[in-house]
Amino acid sequence: MKKAFKIFLLFMFFCSCATYQPAPPSLHIESLPASIVAEFSLEERILVEEAWETLNRGEGEKAEKQISRLEAQNPIYNVGLAYAYFIQNRLKKAEELFKAALKDLPDMILIHSGLAQIYRKKGRDERAFAEYREILKREPGHPWAKQQYEILKNRKYEESLLEAKAAIAAGDADGSKEAYLKALYYDPQSTEAHLVLADIYKKENKLQNALVHLQAASSNEPENAGILRDYAEALYLAAQYTKSLEIYKKLNDLDPENKEIEGRIEGIKNRLGIYELPTRYNSIALSEAISKEEIAALLAVMFKGILDEVPGTPPIIIDIATSWASQFILQATSLGILDIYPNHTFQPKKIVTRAEMAEILLRLIDYLKKKGYKFIQQIPPEKIQISDVASHNYYHKPITQILSYNIMDLSLEREFNPDLPVSGQESVRLLDIILALIK
Repeated sequence: MKKAFKIFLLFMFFCSCATYQPAPPSLHIESLPASIVAEFSLEERILVEEAWETLNRGEGEKAEKQISRLEAQNPIYNVGLAYAYFIQNRLKKAEELFKAALKDLPDMILIHSGLAQIYRKKGRDERAFAEYREILKREPGHPWAKQQYEILKNRKYEESLLEAKAAIAAGDADGSKEAYLKALYYDPQSTEAHLVLADIYKKENKLQNALVHLQAASSNEPENAGILRDYAEALYLAAQYTKSLEIYKKLNDLDPENKEIEGRIEGIKNRLGIYELPTRYNSIALSEAISKEEIAALLAVMFKGILDEVPGTPPIIIDIATSWASQFILQATSLGILDIYPNHTFQPKKIVTRAEMAEILLRLIDYLKKKGYKFIQQIPPEKIQISDVASHNYYHKPITQILSYNIMDLSLEREFNPDLPVSGQESVRLLDIILALIK
């Protein structure tokens, strides 16, 4: 028994005299970049490789001494010292050196991995996540960064969802919104987060914000009819009719028997109108003499969203059933911008003269004024003298008024040429002037 006790004491004595070797830290250190080391002298290369072996053994103080023997201008100097300080748990100094090195070497994965590990150790998960992303931008298949990225992403995403749901249960809309946005920071492909945020923004009447998330959700699940329907309807409410029509058509492909979807498609087509007749509309600018139906189409399309829609009871017109611009004619006449003759005809093919164009433009301006748009006369109408339009002429007043706004003009001989036709190109130019004045 005594002999065994003596052996135990002797063992303890030797253990107390032995040099303690700490276990290597749970630290990932990238290999030295070959492209940089290749530029070193032989002495520098040996020194750096020895220092890297020391770092990987977890001997921070020894590695610090080895790296300090390099010149401060050496590209590995700050990086190596940063890792040495990290091992010594001098995190603030290590972070400063990593950041200093990053200014000169922004693409070095060795630096980003060091910063990521510092931020993880400090509990700054968002910053660590950002550094993992920087590594994966430069090397998408990086095994260590990819693994750490996925672990952190999954954990933080689940934490954010739990936080968001708790906020909703507590009636904290702002808190839930912030938590769902945080969830998207970690997982931008989260359909759940996008849909909840879209719903929150719709309730806040922030349709543009809602559309961002609905678009993302529909991209994630392009054949999810429920998501597509919400997206299409939000686009419609935001007056993005063309895009709404596109999404409703996708829905129609998924569910061709759905009458409600078909009805919505027809309603949007009627609202857009022009997109069903692009060839006829695009040829207007080439017309040498514009017709009444063409000016109606220009008014409706160029002032789309500004002019009101056709009221519930449209005017009675008996000669536009076969006109390609019938919908536009109904809109322009119902607003009083274009005239209907006493016999309920419109004469859609009739050529518009300069005098008639002056009256149309003045009626358009009067209509826009009632909607709150401002127009300032550049010349007093009473000072305008026209050599070929008498003061008693029916069109004298609209011509002088439109000249006072400097929209139409006179020739050098002060002639207006009231009976000349107006070309399609000139009509577009005149309407463009009015559009510019109200913007």
